[in-house]
Amino acid sequence: MENSENIMVVRRDVLIREHYFDGFMDAREFDFESVILANFEWMARDEAEKDIRFKQPIGYQIMYKPSTREVFLYLRNKKNTEQRLQGKWSCGVGGHIEQCDVAGGSNPIHESSLREMDEEVAITGGRDIRVLGYINDDTDAVGRVHFGILYLVTIDDDATITVLDPHIAEGSLVSLDDLEEKCNSQDSVENWTKIACAALRNL
Repeated sequence: MENSENIMVVRRDVLIREHYFDGFMDAREFDFESVILANFEWMARDEAEKDIRFKQPIGYQIMYKPSTREVFLYLRNKKNTEQRLQGKWSCGVGGHIEQCDVAGGSNPIHESSLREMDEEVAITGGRDIRVLGYINDDTDAVGRVHFGILYLVTIDDDATITVLDPHIAEGSLVSLDDLEEKCNSQDSVENWTKIACAALRNL
């Protein structure tokens, strides 16, 4: 994906000025998605990545198998991916919201989430998708310009997940306990995954 393409952004002071939080916020506490949809604009990605006045909404999908309490965990490739996240473990699949995601009055956040998920992995069987909450992390350069819409993607008991994206070095279903242990013991886990792991534990 070229960094000169236009992506969705929202002014930071519009999005989180009155409802600032650090970490995770349950979707039942405040509807940030509606704020995004009512106030978004488009900006070249290379500009947005350097402008902390704006937040880039990102759909962040966690694939979860409730029967075994397993989560899909993958390792980002050390090449051809966001440089600041290279070589890090992640449980969230997703990406920037593009202008192609706006069509026929549909919700571009949802459309982007489905598109990104289908580009990165293949899931057998049914899946149920719902917004679990939101992620805001201003502790590092990546987090300061991004805002996560955290989706829980519940998959069938017999579902399998196959990696499609070459940006993913490896990926598999792991137990929630194993995910939590990795988050607590390794610096090579991205911050959003650590935040999402804690949110999952509290489900």
